[in-house]
Amino acid sequence: MRLKAGKRDKRPSFRSVWAAFQETDRKIQETAQQMKETDRKIAELSKETDRKIAELSKETDRKMQETDRKMQETDRKIAELSKNIGGLSGSLGRLIESMFSAKLWELFTGLGYEFTKGCRDQEFREHKRVIAEVDIFLENGDYAMPVEIKTILSRDDVDEHLERIEKIRGYMDAKGDGRRLAGAIAGGSVGEDVRRYAHKNGLYLLVQSGDAVALAELPQGFKLKTW
Repeated sequence: MRLKAGKRDKRPSFRSVWAAFQETDRKIQETAQQMKETDRKIAELSKETDRKIAELSKETDRKMQETDRKMQETDRKIAELSKNIGGLSGSLGRLIESMFSAKLWELFTGLGYEFTKGCRDQEFREHKRVIAEVDIFLENGDYAMPVEIKTILSRDDVDEHLERIEKIRGYMDAKGDGRRLAGAIAGGSVGEDVRRYAHKNGLYLLVQSGDAVALAELPQGFKLKTW
């Protein structure tokens, strides 16, 4: 009589379970080590990043301070240059004025004006307020002539001088001074259009001619304006 073989026990053995447990524990430890290494690298990277940011910030601050210093230096140089140009412009203006004023008497004497008095930087005051100021004021018993002198003469300068003469006329009338007024204007540099404009408005025009000063040639039909 043959005995039947018993069914094979399919439950895992202790050995296989222990082996699986050990493998799992190994993998857990390995993963933990990898996470620790990752944390270390992240910490190092963060530290390096912070260092570079700090260095960049420091360099940026240095460059901003340097830029600010250069801007201040530029502002100082511009202010100094502006001051020098202003001083040069003022000196040139005084030179031009002196050059013209020295010849005025002679030039207008040639036109028949016998001026007996001349004042520079003449002010006209009304109620303690300056209502007009002119570079040179020539006068005699019959005529007075305000003369304005510019380094570079423009049409606006001509217009301003015409307004100035109107104010002086009003001032003289208020003082009972009935002398006639004639106007003259001078420029170290005068464009042809400005020359025509001054003559059109009845003003004498004095110009620089080489190293000398001359009365600009009067155009045909020129009519002197008197106030």
